[in-house]
Amino acid sequence: MKSDQQSKSTIWPEQIYRSFQDHRIRQVCYVPDAGHGRLIKLCHADKNMKTVSLTTEEEGVAMLYGAWAGGQHGALLMQSSGVGNCINMLSMAQECRIPLLMLVTMRGQWGEFNPWQVPMGQSTAAALESAGVIVHPVDDAARVAETVHAAARLAFFSYRAVAVLIGQRVIGFKNWSK
Repeated sequence: MKSDQQSKSTIWPEQIYRSFQDHRIRQVCYVPDAGHGRLIKLCHADKNMKTVSLTTEEEGVAMLYGAWAGGQHGALLMQSSGVGNCINMLSMAQECRIPLLMLVTMRGQWGEFNPWQVPMGQSTAAALESAGVIVHPVDDAARVAETVHAAARLAFFSYRAVAVLIGQRVIGFKNWSK
């Protein structure tokens, strides 16, 4: 059974995709994640975007540093459990002032069923902030698009690493009891 919040939040992936187009994002990398599933499909269908499936999240950080060096904007899509894999790589963004836009679907929050997701889900924002990343959490589907737009402006115009944390209330919680 889907929560009411989840059924109301079905258009945010399309809105993020339009924001990607507005910000000339040409490279999108991700570790496969159901929370980003619709957005990933939209990016794959766009002939102007290079969309790459990663084996680990820190590969995406390196890929987007290269995209920036080559003159392109990009975005990294991942789940909160993958943030810990990126911490060492994020030091380069801080030191070299490389813009980095990350969209993180959160786990270990509202309605979580998997206890293994809770520790990283609860420490994601603090871990990113400790690495110098500007964090924008969003728990309202109606505010996801504007938050991504603002984060992209901040990242690409101020040469900063910025993460949008898309809360579990937006993506909905998984129900494995069926």
